[in-house]
Amino acid sequence: MTLSPTLSPERARALVSRFHSTSVLVAGDLMLDHFVIGRVSRISPEAPVPVVEHDHDEYRIGGAGNVAHNVCALGGRVELVGLIGRDEPAGRLRGEMVANGMGAEGLVVDPARPTTTKQRIVTTRNQQVARVDYEDDAEAAGEVERALVDRARRALAHADVVVVSDYLKGAVTRALVAAIVDGARERRIPVLVDPKIPHIDYYTGATLVTPNHHEAETATHMRIRSDDDARRAAKVFLDRAHCHGVLITRGEHGMSMLDPAGEAHYPAVAREVADVTGAGDTVIAALALGLATGAALAEAAQLANHAAGVVVGRFGPATVSPAELIAEFTDRGTRA
Repeated sequence: MTLSPTLSPERARALVSRFHSTSVLVAGDLMLDHFVIGRVSRISPEAPVPVVEHDHDEYRIGGAGNVAHNVCALGGRVELVGLIGRDEPAGRLRGEMVANGMGAEGLVVDPARPTTTKQRIVTTRNQQVARVDYEDDAEAAGEVERALVDRARRALAHADVVVVSDYLKGAVTRALVAAIVDGARERRIPVLVDPKIPHIDYYTGATLVTPNHHEAETATHMRIRSDDDARRAAKVFLDRAHCHGVLITRGEHGMSMLDPAGEAHYPAVAREVADVTGAGDTVIAALALGLATGAALAEAAQLANHAAGVVVGRFGPATVSPAELIAEFTDRGTRA
């Protein structure tokens, strides 16, 4: 794959300055990230595990909610469509969404399942000790699925771009994706998908699908160890998913893209890597905002690459601000 023409600081600034005028629909699996944070000074006498002395709790919006959080942090407007339970985490999740300026009209309550929650026990030095998941990952069906489709169709009416954030937690169904793709085609707006490979057949007609390199390897049965490997895998992935374009995120090796305009590779730009959690959410949020402002896909990919370079230097699911994203281009010159 060849390097894409670089995005100038002036062009990056112009695109980012228009983020505030965009509206993004994010549909997918919502989660509440609960961090139980404490200090470790000894090992338990009961078992060879650390004893965590509780200090405080933190809550963050995870899954599809983290995509939406990234959109808001970058200045865009967002409406969320997804599932919650009828429980205390649902109230906390809804409150966090409203506090961060996210539209919550698209939330569908399924009283038969818990709100997906990931509880992480973490030390004050940001070392994860354990994680407990509360979830029911059965796919939505019946009235719940019909409600999700209805909320998505209504939200599409005022969206500039759609992101499907699939974590295999039940909200993303074949019918939901088909309704989104059909509605977006009518309005001539792009649909981006952060995928899970068991659902690869659901994404037919999407504008761009963004697997990480492990997902791309699983989908294509190919090893990706070089840019040429990524190019070949992207072609196979494109054929399997029946989408218009694919962008493979490859961690420290950057990103590789294939779409009707051609092939491109974007080297990683991170100064240092502290935690890759949520980096894919940042990538697809920045891609969506870039495309919503009228950027070419290659330009949006470079915005996304630089945004990811910021968040991997932070612990846990993180976000980047418009000023930080612009500074990435100003400080680094035109290196993409």
